Amino acid sequence: MVTATNVKQQIFSLEDYMQNPPENTEWVNGQLIEKNGMTFKHSVTQSRLDYFWRSYVRSIEQGGEVVTEAACRTNKQGRRPDIAYITREMIEQYGEFEVLPQSFPLIAEIASPTDTVEDFFAKAKEYLDSGCQEVWLILPENKLIFVITESHRLCFGVGEVVSTQVMLLGFSVAVDELLG
Repeated sequence: MVTATNVKQQIFSLEDYMQNPPENTEWVNGQLIEKNGMTFKHSVTQSRLDYFWRSYVRSIEQGGEVVTEAACRTNKQGRRPDIAYITREMIEQYGEFEVLPQSFPLIAEIASPTDTVEDFFAKAKEYLDSGCQEVWLILPENKLIFVITESHRLCFGVGEVVSTQVMLLGFSVAVDELLG
């Protein structure tokens, strides 16, 4: 997750966003905003988790895809999660889409230094309210990972192993390895 700034004052509806989402933008509270503020640590964390999830999906031959910055629609907004997993069944259902018409089932957001805690956790709730089954909120500077599902809120830190709870069952990685 990165902070966003307003890029256009023109009217741009959620329906416009769904049909043709401008790159590096999200549609939030009626405004088209540009995602910015990605730090080196954010980028490294995103790359590592993408690699770990992707490798795991291939190793268990479950199918589906791990994607970065792919657009999806929540009940309220048009979003671009930092990392997401989409099941084989959803790919068959939606085919090649510009914007997934719901949240991805597994999403990870990575905090940037300018993110507020309130907004960070609100985004997780927004995803869960829109079909997501599991959200990872990653704070690379503090070396913390929150895993949130409808029924659980877990926190993992240095020296611990974080694991999936609902999606990609059996996946785990040491926090130290992911957040280096």
